[in-house]
Amino acid sequence: MLRWLDHLEEWLITFLMGAATLLIFVAVVHRYAAGLPIPGVQDFLIRIDLSWAQELCIYMFVWMAKFGAAYGVRTGIHVGVDVLINHLPPPARKAYVMFGLLAGATFTIIVGTLGATFVWDIAHTDSVSPDLEMPKWIVYLCIPLGSYLMCFRFLQVAWSFWRTGDLPRHDIAHVEGIDAPAAVSNLHPLPVKAAGSP
Repeated sequence: MLRWLDHLEEWLITFLMGAATLLIFVAVVHRYAAGLPIPGVQDFLIRIDLSWAQELCIYMFVWMAKFGAAYGVRTGIHVGVDVLINHLPPPARKAYVMFGLLAGATFTIIVGTLGATFVWDIAHTDSVSPDLEMPKWIVYLCIPLGSYLMCFRFLQVAWSFWRTGDLPRHDIAHVEGIDAPAAVSNLHPLPVKAAGSP
């Protein structure tokens, strides 16, 4: 079940990023090509209305950012300052990391709940977006969905950390497909030994 959710999260982020990039490219090419004085072509391009493209791209990037933040928690991509934490004894380090993860979960569940309330309220109005005339509640639905997913990811990482003492790691020096030694020293919190391990 979790593997399915992981894949859905990755595919959604990939689709939104790719679709927004393609749409921006088409809109920019259309804008410049419509300005060229080519008989017939210019008239045809001017009749194509892409005024909605910028608004849709903004919405896609916002959705991508909300789900990308949850992906970042799961994979350990988010930036953190761990210099002080790495110098603490293991029990204190574990307590600080657990506090940070649970604080993140608390914050995101609060944001998600406030977002859900806002979406519920705006869904009972006739509010629509300016260009697409899409119901605004669909646009803002990314706030509760992304925040609740991020809360789940914080709790998932906290549970795993509590059991194993390891956090997800993203090696910033690693290039996919190249097996070379990392050029950058470890920038993540040191692992904490699981209970009962030597």
